[in-house]
Amino acid sequence: MTTATRVVLVDDQALLRAGFRALIDAEDDLEVVGEAGDGAEAVTVVTSSKPDVVLMDIRMPEVDGLEATRQISADPTLSDTRIIILTTFELDEYVFEAMRHGASGFLVKDTEPVDLLAGIRAVAAGDGLLSPSVTRRLIAEFATRSRPSAPTNRLDPLTEREREIVALVGEGLSNDEIAERLVVSPATAKTHVSRAMTKLHARDRAQLVVLAYETGLVRPGWTS
Repeated sequence: MTTATRVVLVDDQALLRAGFRALIDAEDDLEVVGEAGDGAEAVTVVTSSKPDVVLMDIRMPEVDGLEATRQISADPTLSDTRIIILTTFELDEYVFEAMRHGASGFLVKDTEPVDLLAGIRAVAAGDGLLSPSVTRRLIAEFATRSRPSAPTNRLDPLTEREREIVALVGEGLSNDEIAERLVVSPATAKTHVSRAMTKLHARDRAQLVVLAYETGLVRPGWTS
């Protein structure tokens, strides 16, 4: 029997948490193992329960979701825990900062239930929850506003092909689209992405996207 994906819900609205719990617990392969009403409580609950996925509200009083994401992502004992940011609108500067600090992607709170469930499953499986269109818009909006470019020597471990692959991930391309662009098999593209993630110590695809912009491999406005 397959073990259910374990989920922690973090939101300062108890009613919203109750709705998410009812939706998630109705699925055979998903299970809510904890809840928190603020960021400080979230860190405590996640540390003790070590879930597979955290649904994290970004804007909460006291300790917000951004700080909670920082703390959870920095804890080596939680390296297998993935964080999905919940936000009220897509172009949220906090979302980009949360990705920078380890979140795997985000969902708007009014997303369709089927998409929420699919998102949890995708992130649990190791896929970043970033559609190409949202990737381009989000990073084009905020990448140039934040800190200066990361040192380019961060890319030194990569081969030229792997740099090319990371740039294409930064553009929001899927493995299939990368394979088509470079005229290689999807399996080969996936292997290159995985190797780049390993060499750059990226938790998932979302971190490759951020790194591609921070190091100047891709710049806002280059993609269409």
